[in-house]
Amino acid sequence: MTKRLRTAVLISGRGSNMMALVEAAQAADYPADIALVISNKPEAEGLRRADAAGIAAVAIDHKAFETREAFERELDAALRAHDIEFVACAGFMRVLTAWFVSRWQGRLINIHPSLLPKYKGLHTHKRAIDAGDCAGGASVHWVVTEVDGGAVIDREEVAIVNGDTPDTLAKRVLAQELLLYPRALAIAAHDVNAKATAS
Repeated sequence: MTKRLRTAVLISGRGSNMMALVEAAQAADYPADIALVISNKPEAEGLRRADAAGIAAVAIDHKAFETREAFERELDAALRAHDIEFVACAGFMRVLTAWFVSRWQGRLINIHPSLLPKYKGLHTHKRAIDAGDCAGGASVHWVVTEVDGGAVIDREEVAIVNGDTPDTLAKRVLAQELLLYPRALAIAAHDVNAKATAS
């Protein structure tokens, strides 16, 4: 039977993608178990949704720390206190430092609303429309020190149609993200399990 990796999801808002992962992980053969949700915003709706789903939900307010690394040390301590083996960022609006990334390298993924390597960073849908692209979409990638620069695990294209605005495109992309992220997390978790078995 596939080992289920104890997985934490990092969020900053509603937790739409986080809940998609939670629902996927209810399947007995899914290779990740969502064991913890952490938000850098104590008011994040996703924390309430995680709690209602019976998942440990922790707020670590980044504003309470003087430096980015001090916040990340607290984040890392919480992950280790919950015996977390894998981390999935889902709308987590913090750029992670090299210190944190190096500690979780190969066990840390993120979902980004563009067809990487296009449009790293913010305002991805506007940039795709302004460029005259025929498609936007979302990518799940391994996190490395370069923002949105890691190898893509899986992605989903969404056609850009006449009259699209960043908001209308974002809604259609999000609908695909909810299918993409559970699929990509499964691929990544299988990869980690395979490497662990091989070593």
